[in-house]
Amino acid sequence: MNWEDITGQENLIKQLKESVANNRVSHAQLFIGKEGYGTLPLALAYAQEILKNENEAAVSKVQHLNHLDLHLSFPVFSEKSKSLSKRFYEDFRNMILENPYSSFDDWTTTLESENKQFFISVDEIEDIGGKFLLKSFEGGTKILIIWCANKMSDAASNKFLKFLEEPPKNTLIILTADSDQDFLQTILSRTQIVEVPRLGDEDVKQYLSEKYSFDQEKISEIAVQSQGDLNIAIKLAESGGISTEFEELFVQWVREAFQVKKKPEMLKNIIDWARDIAGWSREKQKSFLDYCAEMFRMALLQNYGTPDLVYKKINVSNFNWEKFSEYIHGANIEDILQEITDSDYHLQRNANAKIVWTDMGIKLSRYIHRSA
Repeated sequence: MNWEDITGQENLIKQLKESVANNRVSHAQLFIGKEGYGTLPLALAYAQEILKNENEAAVSKVQHLNHLDLHLSFPVFSEKSKSLSKRFYEDFRNMILENPYSSFDDWTTTLESENKQFFISVDEIEDIGGKFLLKSFEGGTKILIIWCANKMSDAASNKFLKFLEEPPKNTLIILTADSDQDFLQTILSRTQIVEVPRLGDEDVKQYLSEKYSFDQEKISEIAVQSQGDLNIAIKLAESGGISTEFEELFVQWVREAFQVKKKPEMLKNIIDWARDIAGWSREKQKSFLDYCAEMFRMALLQNYGTPDLVYKKINVSNFNWEKFSEYIHGANIEDILQEITDSDYHLQRNANAKIVWTDMGIKLSRYIHRSA
């Protein structure tokens, strides 16, 4: 991964390059940010820069993810009481070579195992420890990158802490995670935190302009919808933008929410609606939540007389966008968005998706009738 292949993040790239040039590389670092912001691409480019300074021939090996002194660890599911990432290394390698901004949900989808529990096990940490007791193959630095390191089990975290406290000589450890909430405080205190910010809309637009033949209006729409996450932007671009399926399901939800006050029997339709969505992959469910939140924000802007800021409307199934917008206002928007955020939180923590979607669908029917 070359620095110039990374979208945006100019300030952070400069900081990382200077740390290598000045020989001020901390032995353990935690890159915090969504995968789509570029945490793994930055970690790989950083590793390449360090290994390149020791041996110019390292560049090609790192770019193909087959450098013997660069070790990648990542969450996998348990099989026959063992959970070792090396079993799936080729699958992970191919996914990252195709799209280094891939998300955790992309990884579970790659293995067609969305319903299995993915984690980093104590067996994995013991396996890493064994590898790092060996001498470097090329006589220089040995680098460990743990992707989605916040997926460590409790036993693995405690085992990793010992490795972190007494790492072998010439070892660099880079962890990536979307937040620091699931780490032991003792691990956080022993790592240098590197905050990876969301990408700017202009960075995403530039990437899309170079890769896809969309007009500027479409590019701007996708950039805003992606919320600085390049992985989401790529998916939106390859699907041509938000799918009609999302639009139709949103309209179905809203219409049934309006009717349920006078027709309680419509609750059954909301339950059926929730059951259908619960069968999707977690990533698709999250994408739909993001879409719903964005449409409610657009409706609020429409209602408050700023239509120039409304870059996306719903035009399917004779949906009356302007009339719908009148029902989204300051008295209910906060509760609606909070409910969507809470649902996202529960889904990420493996709550029962049918219950989450049903609960959210029913609550909307209350919020949407609230007077301004």
